[in-house]
Amino acid sequence: MVAFDRGKRRLFLLLTAVAFIVLLTNISLLSGTDVRTTIKHIPIPGQETDTGQNAPPGSNQPKPEDHHSFVDNAAVNDNHPIVGYMKEADEIWQAYEEERSMTFKETVSKYRRKYGRNPPPGFRDWYKFARERNVHNIDDFTQVMDDIRPFWGVEPAVIRSLAAHMHEDDQAGISGIFIRDGRVWNTSRSSWRTETLVEMLQPFVDKLPDMDIAMNRLDQPRVVVPWDDLQALLKKETATRRISPDTATDWTTNMTGFWKVNDTNPIITDPNFFPAHGKQYMEIAKEGCPPDSHARDSESTSSSAEALYKDPNGGFVTNFNLSSDLCTVGPEIEDKHGFLFAPSSIVASKSLLPIFGECKVNVNNDILFPANMYYRDDERYSYDGEYDYAWDDKKDTIMWRGVTSGGTNTADNWERMHRQRLVRLMNGTVMADKDVRILNEDPDHQGNYRNFNHFNSSKFASAHSDVGFTEPASCVPDCSFYDGIWSYKEMITLSQQFRSKYVIDVDGHSFSGRWHAFVQSRSLGIKSTIFREWHDSRLIPWRHFVPLDNRFDEIYSVLTYFIGLGSPSDAGNSDVPYVPRHDFEARKLGRQGREWAAKVLRKEDIEIYLYRLMIEYARIIDDNRDRIGYSGDGSELDKYDAEKSVSLSNGGINAGHDGKAEHR
Repeated sequence: MVAFDRGKRRLFLLLTAVAFIVLLTNISLLSGTDVRTTIKHIPIPGQETDTGQNAPPGSNQPKPEDHHSFVDNAAVNDNHPIVGYMKEADEIWQAYEEERSMTFKETVSKYRRKYGRNPPPGFRDWYKFARERNVHNIDDFTQVMDDIRPFWGVEPAVIRSLAAHMHEDDQAGISGIFIRDGRVWNTSRSSWRTETLVEMLQPFVDKLPDMDIAMNRLDQPRVVVPWDDLQALLKKETATRRISPDTATDWTTNMTGFWKVNDTNPIITDPNFFPAHGKQYMEIAKEGCPPDSHARDSESTSSSAEALYKDPNGGFVTNFNLSSDLCTVGPEIEDKHGFLFAPSSIVASKSLLPIFGECKVNVNNDILFPANMYYRDDERYSYDGEYDYAWDDKKDTIMWRGVTSGGTNTADNWERMHRQRLVRLMNGTVMADKDVRILNEDPDHQGNYRNFNHFNSSKFASAHSDVGFTEPASCVPDCSFYDGIWSYKEMITLSQQFRSKYVIDVDGHSFSGRWHAFVQSRSLGIKSTIFREWHDSRLIPWRHFVPLDNRFDEIYSVLTYFIGLGSPSDAGNSDVPYVPRHDFEARKLGRQGREWAAKVLRKEDIEIYLYRLMIEYARIIDDNRDRIGYSGDGSELDKYDAEKSVSLSNGGINAGHDGKAEHR
């Protein structure tokens, strides 16, 4: 009997050992050994069903278990640089999530630690407004604080006077919005932009003190304060920081200097506007750069600047912030971006002016607010899921449509415009006699990659690019010089662009308002820009989208990584590169962007951001700004926070309204 038990025990141990070996083998196949995956159509349980609203005509709608399927020929132990970027981006996002404040008390405490002062009056009402609308991150308003910070170095009365009177000069390109007694009392030089901003203010305008808002009604940003002047202003701001326990909690009333109809009060400070249409913008921009920056240091080299934001292997962007920093990249792209060498509507100033704008470059000191086109319900540009198919039903192509805007087009300069360069670069005929750099797999080390500098992209572009202009625009004296140059493509809706897996977003005259819709879609957004917007801190490159250099020189490295190139039998061929397909990674990035946009780019998020901006602005124009603010400990909202904790912990999962798209 004992012998029999021992036999059974040995059999049991043997079977357990076999099962354990099988388990280890499966684990290694999934996460570490240098083995090609040959598995296709792998469902990922427990994640969002990505069906799309419609399937393309003639296709089979995927079965539910295949909604997250992929065909991927990459090595499991894949050392491609993009794998590392995605991992690093995941870590950044995870830290972003873990550092969120969950209560009013935490929010106030973090505000004081970070900014060295009490929150402004009205902060408690703003907090409740944000929480009622399921704000995802109650702390993420660094852009607001950065924009407002220099104005602490200017007297409040000067700021109020500038805001009140800049709109009076028709050539200044400024509209005025005037808030009195909790309502928008009047506007000046109104346009669709003004009307939309007024609409954006309505949900909370009754909580605001009197103020004048000077809004940029031109496409392009305005203010560049020279570096030394800006540092002096920031030094003054630092000196004003203090946290007083006896702060007054209300706004100051009966202040003077606001705009009045038929007002005869003089302008306290001349805004010092000067026109710069068609002039080299870097001549203005570089004054806002540090003395040791690439833009101002004559001994700095392009290679040393590029090393700060670009990977020499494949040319991928590793620092999206620096890739759009004109102090770093300006000398390299000053003749490759229409805004920089042929701007169409520049009326600039080197004085610090309280001008609210929808976008700016990194050296501008305009005050950013959420772009009107992201808020408007414009059927031409709003996200529409009609053609936003499930990932597996989309085409393996990169899509872009637009007009030849981006700067003042002439017969002599059009080839240097950024949009024109993109269209030519993605055209198979144009690229027939040109080589580009990509990363191909190292035949001697599976899963490793190295530069391949003589890839002829003509066939790849013909098969995988649907990029082109629909019509000419912004030409001087007219667009006749384009005759015979472009084969214009049909104009399609924004939703029809989502039939492609990859949608690329590039600047026009200024920012591209398509971006929210692109991120909201099931396609993967690829972004190239020199402009900054209100939402930048919320979107993490290589987690929510793919960043692209403004020279577009790595576009084929990006596309061949995701789409794949050649076959394993090409590995080692000196003339035909092989790049394994990474379709799963592309779909993952696209899904992450879409899910994130539903949390942080809603119409409600625009209102929350603008409300916070308005109370921070209200304080810097207040004569008693050093002595007003919220001085409590936040405990009075403990009960409220307890009731709302579920919605904040879930990050405001309701998608709310769709974002909007772009200026042409």
